[in-house]
Amino acid sequence: MDTIEGYVEKIVYRNTDNGYTVLSVSYEGDDMTCVGNFQYINEGEYVVLEGHFTTHPSYGEQLVVEKYEIKVPEDEQAVVRYLGSGAIKGVGPALADRIVRRFKEDTFRIVEEEPERLAEVKGISKRMAIEIASQLEEKKDMRKAMMFLSGYGISMNLAVKIYTKYGQEMYRIIKENPYKLADDISGVGFKIADEIAEKAGISRDSDFRIKSAIQYLLSVAGTNGHACIPIGELLNATKDMLVLSDIDIDKYLMDMQIEKRIIIKEKQVGDEIVKMVYASNYYYTELNIASMLCDLDIRDNIPTDKIVKKLSGIEEQAGIELDELQRQAVITAMNSGLMIITGGPGTGKTTTINTIIKMYEAEGMEIMLGAPTGRAAKRMTEATGTPAQTIHRMLELNGVPDENSTAMRFERNEQNPLEADVIIIDEMSMVDMFLMHALLKAVCVGTRLVLVGDVNQLPSVGPGNVLKDIIAAHMFNVVMLTKIFRQENQSDIVVNAHKINRGEEISLDNNSKDFLFVGRNEAAQVIGAMITLVKEKLPKYVDADVSEVQVLTPMRKGVLGVENLNTVLQQSLNPKADNKREKETASGIFRQGDKVMQIKNNYQIEWEIRGKHGYVTERGVGIFNGDTGIIRNINLYLETLEVEFDDGKWVNYSFKQLEELELAYAVTIHKSQGSEYPAVVLPLLTGPRMLMNRNLLYTAVTRAKKCVTIVGTKEATKEMIENINEQKRYSGLLDRLRELSEMRR
Repeated sequence: MDTIEGYVEKIVYRNTDNGYTVLSVSYEGDDMTCVGNFQYINEGEYVVLEGHFTTHPSYGEQLVVEKYEIKVPEDEQAVVRYLGSGAIKGVGPALADRIVRRFKEDTFRIVEEEPERLAEVKGISKRMAIEIASQLEEKKDMRKAMMFLSGYGISMNLAVKIYTKYGQEMYRIIKENPYKLADDISGVGFKIADEIAEKAGISRDSDFRIKSAIQYLLSVAGTNGHACIPIGELLNATKDMLVLSDIDIDKYLMDMQIEKRIIIKEKQVGDEIVKMVYASNYYYTELNIASMLCDLDIRDNIPTDKIVKKLSGIEEQAGIELDELQRQAVITAMNSGLMIITGGPGTGKTTTINTIIKMYEAEGMEIMLGAPTGRAAKRMTEATGTPAQTIHRMLELNGVPDENSTAMRFERNEQNPLEADVIIIDEMSMVDMFLMHALLKAVCVGTRLVLVGDVNQLPSVGPGNVLKDIIAAHMFNVVMLTKIFRQENQSDIVVNAHKINRGEEISLDNNSKDFLFVGRNEAAQVIGAMITLVKEKLPKYVDADVSEVQVLTPMRKGVLGVENLNTVLQQSLNPKADNKREKETASGIFRQGDKVMQIKNNYQIEWEIRGKHGYVTERGVGIFNGDTGIIRNINLYLETLEVEFDDGKWVNYSFKQLEELELAYAVTIHKSQGSEYPAVVLPLLTGPRMLMNRNLLYTAVTRAKKCVTIVGTKEATKEMIENINEQKRYSGLLDRLRELSEMRR
């Protein structure tokens, strides 16, 4: 084993997650590159390193470090070098030299035992003297903490978070109740806390462990769309996860209610009364939504004949003729503080919204339009001729994370509400409970709110069942549009979507211009046909770019799942080439020209919109789950990847952030919500019964604008239409609305 010792001249690179560091060490008058995992190390420190030399093809000779020791500086030159390295804020080489000239080899003793004496040095006040001593002590404590936490398998990045949160208190917490980390620190879930607890010798039936598991399972339920979970399901899941056969769950739930961590409410499910368990923030979010909706529900009494007279003038001027339900929607909107318009594709929602906008404009009202995604907002702008924006932009997302990890920080809220007389939100089926809560907080009582969406679409990716619960409450003005207006245009997409929704059989005989079927019986054949369709046939057929043809699939796993299809489609649609840079990650390869999707909400990432000459015209923060774009550039030197999103936003990702992206040649039907594509290709062969259902097929078909092509078997398509077993989604908004209705009678 080779050994070198010297000063750390420069930290070239550090991975804060695992501590992997590239550093330059002064050794025998030269700089030696050393690589290895260092729990905590600073420039200027004196180190003894053991390892083996190797030659890197690009960077030359390196020492791969296997063991290391940080030595406290002993001679005066070493102390000057350490203090002046930049490790101590406010102390540069000149000041470090003056400190050591004054105290010589006694410098560190003075700092530790008599720090106020540092003020004897010119340029150091008493306050600065204490600050220097504090920083040196903190670094010593930090290093000790890093070494302690590394013994529990905790990454350097997480260790810094733990130390920053708790300080010296962390030693007691790790030894007594490491599950507290899961409650307090972002990035620590139950599983990490449980691993630490096992190493700390915490009993498997510890109260801390069981309560933390319950909290974790409620969080998992939220990521699966649930606002709450039946007590029986929670008990079974807790037993399974903890591998404990006997748990008195009532005892733990009682304790957690007293601690205000959970809420338990009874709910009528069929003929049964079931106890539902909520994480407290989920319960109060739904309760506040219910209260704010009721507050907005102010009814006017403008005479109908007066509204009809004005409406007739607008119809004549615009050259349109509304049907009875559309006219009812417009009349209702003029007399409602809160109103919901729902209906399937082709039922005239857009025409109705446009007429409502004209009616409000005639009254001189200020109108704002919004939608959950950039694609949906763009389509709303095109359909209405009125600028629309995402709800996040409307609420002015500021990028600063909230202490509550499920919430977002917006500039627009109850203290700084939206300045509008009317707010119209489209694609409401996509809006989850937390985004709805943020929106309602920014809407003043007296502002009119019109919610538009297809209640038969899949529910939001995030938790809650907002649109369905609001409609099911039967408390607010709801107009359901049912007449199909596009039948005259021979749109079989629209006709078949409604047939699917009603559970009727659809024709797959290829006598349609926009609803096609390609019969294939094996997965390999399905993939081959899909590639031909996406790459050659459909772009010409619908007059669109290859990137605009979208493959939608019910599942992630399997041969016809998202993960495999993206790999196969990438090879065919964007193959490896000398002029395309690429970056390999744990999940696959990203290549210039790839179609990608953001797969988690990032409220802090910066974006910019550029003019035609590349000048930045707008900047902001926030890219969201489901946003899609194209990789325009990969910089291997700077380790960045640049994506241009569909709504014109350009974003630079560091290579560390690439886990937030995945290929999007194929996406799950759930992730396609709110989007509309010129052509959609659906591989339907086999799959889990829970996913192969009517609701999913209906949503997929309604994503297509010009053409739907099913590739697979007629039997699979028929089975999906017949399967009405949608995935359960537990929510409590309907119950909160009914409770408030009873209270306010």
